[in-house]
Formats: sequence, structure tokens, C-alpha cells
Amino acid sequence: MKYQLRHTTRYGYSGAVTLSHNEARLQPRELPWQQSRQMRLEISPLPARLRARRDFFGNHVSYFSIQELHTSLEVIATSRITTSSRPQPDPARPTPWETAANIGAPGKLQAPPTAVADELEARLFRLDSDFIRQDPALANYARDSFTARRPLVEAVLAFNQQLFTEFAYDPEHTTIATPILDVLQSRRGVCQDFAHLAIGCLRSLGLAARYVSGYLETLPPPGKPKLQGVDATHAWLAVFIPGWGWLEIDPTNGSLPDQRYIILGWGRDFADVTPLKGVMHGGGNDHPEVAVDVIPLCEDDQ
Repeated sequence: MKYQLRHTTRYGYSGAVTLSHNEARLQPRELPWQQSRQMRLEISPLPARLRARRDFFGNHVSYFSIQELHTSLEVIATSRITTSSRPQPDPARPTPWETAANIGAPGKLQAPPTAVADELEARLFRLDSDFIRQDPALANYARDSFTARRPLVEAVLAFNQQLFTEFAYDPEHTTIATPILDVLQSRRGVCQDFAHLAIGCLRSLGLAARYVSGYLETLPPPGKPKLQGVDATHAWLAVFIPGWGWLEIDPTNGSLPDQRYIILGWGRDFADVTPLKGVMHGGGNDHPEVAVDVIPLCEDDQ
């Protein structure tokens, strides 16, 4: 699949801003099944400084500072993306989930020598993070799918469906600060809530799971044109399968991410992959307006 991607963020301030420092994570990752080209970042007002780097997790980060007086900020990221099919593990892989949870844990099983680097990376994603804390209630909820000796991949796929069928999508019910235990109790939330909750459940069982930020192509109703700016960022997660790699799941839609999913970045939770954040002197009432377009292209489009 080929896509034209456009992500626009606008801030309007009630007072003048004298100085702002910002970080943008708006460039899609390069992966075996995802290639990005013609990436452009347009910033208004023009920044005094702009530099690029990669963060601890390998995500693309653009740092910029605006040192002139301004009452608004607009950041537009555009790129062309080509996606292909992701690899998928064999659902019948016999490794019980308990074995995977014990690999690398203190005093437990050690990973095979060929998998040491992958396991060392995965250990970070077993730990608590800003938005996600392990809790017995989370582990207990997940045990409906993670029954004794059940193969890991089979249990993960069942858990994805469990969340999809038992939770309702409700954008009015939660905020960025809603604790995941509240989401568990209410059974309502949005994609970010469901990704955080799923990660919390998996980590509470001893498994490694990471937060994935990106985009999902949305389709208009039959017979209706696709409107501009109606797409949005999306959140899902990936679970570490020892000896294989990271398996992505999307509990919001009860699906496995395919060519319609575009990855911006990943981290321990949303705090690690916020698309745009910063600090400023002055200003006020800076709630952003965000518009996203994920536009399919013909295969011969350049």
C-alpha cells in the first residue's frame, strides 16, 4: 500500500509567547514492512534552531526552538509511506505463556544466547512507566485468556479479542490522566486507554509489552467521499514473543495491524511517543487543533 500522510497541529495562544522549545515525533519509522520518503516538516513561525536525532527507542525526533514573539504555532508533517505485509508468528507455537514470562526474570530461565540482545531490550518493557503500573487486578483480568500452560501466541490473540468484546469505545469518558484501573472498572475509553490497559495487564503477568503510536487508514461510509482532516493518530501495542519478535495487536478494533497501520514510534507508554510537546514562556489557552489525513495512492504514484 502507498499513502500520502499529512499531520497538521495548530496552537493559538491568548497571550504572546516569547520563547518555546519543542520536540516533534512525526516522522514514521523505517521498518522492513514500512518505508518513508519525501518527509517534510513545515513550522510557522520559522524556528531559530532545528535539529534531528533519534531517541532512546530509535524514534525520529525533531527538536526546534522559536525565539521570536508569536501568538500561534503551526506544525505540518508530510510524507509518503509504502507498507507491506507484516510477518506473523505461527499461532500454534507451543511455548506456554508462563515460560515466556519467566525468561530473563531474576532467578528464572535465561534466554538462549542467540536471543540475548532481543531479551535485554524486552526487559525494559516489563517495567512500570509513567502511565502504566502493574497491579494484581490487571493480572487477574487477563487470566481469562492466559490460562494455565496456554501457548503464548494463542493467549495473546485471545486477550486481544477479550478486550475488544468487553470494552466500549467512548471518547467522552476518559482523559489522558485517567488511571488504567478506572478504565478497567468502567470498561470504557479510547485507543490510548485500551493500549495502556492491555500493556498493564501483560506486564502484570510478567510479559514484555510496548506502546505503539501511529496512524490507521479510515474508510468513509459506502458511497461517501473521504473528508479531509478526519483521520487521527491511533494507538496499539506489541507483545514480545521470545525467539520470534514483537507481535502487534489492536484491542480497539480486535485486529492484528496490517498494511493500513503506519507506525510513528514506540515506547513504554504515550509519554515516550507524544507527537508534539514542548515548553514555552508566556502564552495561554494552548489546546491544539489537530488534523490528520491518510490518503491512499495508486501504485504508480511517485
